[in-house]
Amino acid sequence: MREAYEKLFQALNEGSEAAMLTVVNNLDQQASKVTKKCYVNKEHDKDEDPFNALIQRAYEQRMVEVVDQVHQTIIIEPYFPVPQLVILGGGHIAKPLTTMAAQAGFQVTVVDDRLSFANQKRFPEAQQVICESFSTCFQRLDITSVTYVVIVTRGHRHDLECLRAVIDKGQAYVGMIGSKRRVKGILEELEREGYSKELLEKVHTPIGLDIGAVTPEEIALSIAAELVSCRRLIVEGREKKAIARNQTEYDPQVVKTLSLNQGEKKAVVTVIATKGSVPRKAGAKMIVFPDGSIAGSIGGGCSESQVIQWAIDSMDSHQVTIRTLDLTGEMAEDMGMVCGGIMSVLIEPFVTESSRN
Repeated sequence: MREAYEKLFQALNEGSEAAMLTVVNNLDQQASKVTKKCYVNKEHDKDEDPFNALIQRAYEQRMVEVVDQVHQTIIIEPYFPVPQLVILGGGHIAKPLTTMAAQAGFQVTVVDDRLSFANQKRFPEAQQVICESFSTCFQRLDITSVTYVVIVTRGHRHDLECLRAVIDKGQAYVGMIGSKRRVKGILEELEREGYSKELLEKVHTPIGLDIGAVTPEEIALSIAAELVSCRRLIVEGREKKAIARNQTEYDPQVVKTLSLNQGEKKAVVTVIATKGSVPRKAGAKMIVFPDGSIAGSIGGGCSESQVIQWAIDSMDSHQVTIRTLDLTGEMAEDMGMVCGGIMSVLIEPFVTESSRN
C-alpha cells in the first residue's frame, strides 16, 4: 500500500494527474479485504486494464468512482495536482495574498528583484521565494495548466515583461494590477507584437472580484476570491447560478505521510461518496493512529469521532470496512449543519510488516 502512495505522491509533485484503484472483496461479509490497491497514471495501458472505462470516467468527472458488484466494490480516486500560485512582485499586496492563498490550498511562489522584498522571513507561508530579475526568473518557474499567475510588480516595464513571458503558456489564470490607462497600454503593445485578442481577453484586469477593495489587504482578498472562483466555478464570478466544478478533495500532507516508509500502525479513512449537506466531499482522507490521534480530517464533530473508533477497531481486527454515516437529525445539529446528508467512508488498516511486531 505504501508503494502505491509513494508513486502517487511523486506523480502529484511532478504536476501529473493520477488515480488510486482499490478493489474490496465482499464475498465474506464478516471479513472484507482489499484484493487490489494500485497507483494508475493517466498514461497507463488502457487496452490491458479491465477497469479502464471506470478510470477514464473518474478522470472525466473529476470525482471518486464507486461501483458495487456482486462480491466486490471497485473504488477509483482521481487525483489532480495542487494549484500553484506565482506572485510576481513582493510588495504590500503580495504579503497578505500569500497568506490567504496558502490557507486556501495554493502552493505559493513569490518573485521580486529586491532582496528586502524577496525573502522567506517576509513570506513564511510561501513554498518558494525567488530573488531575481523579472527578465530571467521564468527560467526557474514551471508554468503549467494548474499555475495561477498574479502580476503585481512596481512598474509598467516589469508588468509588460511578466505578462509577455506567461500569456501564452497555458496557465490556469493570469491577472495584472494597474490603472486602466496603464493596463490598456500594455495590452495594446502586446497586440502590436502579434498576440491574439483571444489570449489578451483572458487576462484578468482589473484584477480581483469587484468588492470595493481599497487597502492592500482588501485588494489581496479580492484577488484571492477571484483565484478561488476561477478554480472552483465553471463560469467564474459572483453569478448566483454559477456551477461548481467537480473536484475530488484531498490533503497533500496526508498523501505525503502515507508515502513515507514509516512503521507505525495506522488506518486510512477515505470519504468515497456523499449526498446532501456534508462537511467534506468524496476524496477527503484521514489517518487514524492507535491512540486516536489523527492526521487530516473528514469534517470534525461527532461523525469524525465515530469514524475514529471504527478505524481503531479496523486496526485491531485487520479488516477493511465500508461504513455509512447518516448526518441527518441530531448528528447534523451537533455539527451545526443547516441540513444533514449521507457520507460513505472506506476504512483500511495500514499495517506494515514492522508494525505487526
